[in-house]
Amino acid sequence: MSVIVIEFMTLDGRVADPDGRGGTPTGGWAFRHGPQTAAGDKFQLGQIMDDGVMLLGRRTWELFSHIWPERDDPFSARMNAIPKLVASRTLTDVSAWSNSQIIDGDPIAAIKSQQRDVIITGSLSIVGSLMAHDLIDEYRLLIFPTVLGAGDQLFPANRPPLYLECRSAELIGAAILTRYERSAQ
Repeated sequence: MSVIVIEFMTLDGRVADPDGRGGTPTGGWAFRHGPQTAAGDKFQLGQIMDDGVMLLGRRTWELFSHIWPERDDPFSARMNAIPKLVASRTLTDVSAWSNSQIIDGDPIAAIKSQQRDVIITGSLSIVGSLMAHDLIDEYRLLIFPTVLGAGDQLFPANRPPLYLECRSAELIGAAILTRYERSAQ
């Protein structure tokens, strides 16, 4: 079992509001380069989407639950079919998006109990908790040629060092897909 974080990111490490739906002043930066840069399986998850599970926080789940169920292309079919675990203290109904279930209890315990690969997208508070517990095995980052200077960061200041090994880097449209794994150090 591997825990894989996938994120759209700017050159200065910002991950907040890539599509602009959050209404932030700098939102929409990822789609400034056209939908082809962000569409489909840009994170090259392939079989992991067929055999794994997604972990989403409430806000990311709510956003996605308004996007994916209406689409019927092959990638959207995978997004709709994958089991989805939702970490939320406030949601009571996740029937709006198929194969979704609310985590009963601690998200960290839910991850530790998984026998399959776990994909996390967005959901910075969950990613931060998993970082603090050293549970993330891989980061797949689609890095866009944009510098925002403000906004939420995947790797915020004042956190312990994190040592990673770059496994690949590939140009995907206007962005670069990078894959990093935890270093053995």
